[in-house]
Amino acid sequence: MPLADRGYDAAWIRALRTLAAERSVWANIPPRCNRSGPICFSPNFYRARNLVERFFNTIEQCRRVATRHDKLAADYLSFIQLASIRLWLRANESTR
Repeated sequence: MPLADRGYDAAWIRALRTLAAERSVWANIPPRCNRSGPICFSPNFYRARNLVERFFNTIEQCRRVATRHDKLAADYLSFIQLASIRLWLRANESTR
């Protein structure tokens, strides 16, 4: 499910919904205040987007992730997993 900001609430982007609907994907973009017709939007799914963005912001504090230092995709993914484990361990350490 694509989640996006209000900046992506354009008619041509919403027209791509038909292509996405063929693949059973639902776009969850909040409507702008100047939109005249009703738009299908779920605030609960949009809140989940905030969690994902916070995670990426935290993970990009590692220089190696932010600059894509690794040349191979497998190496990059493995370092993202290591950084995620490090974050998880730090979060669980503070609860002890």
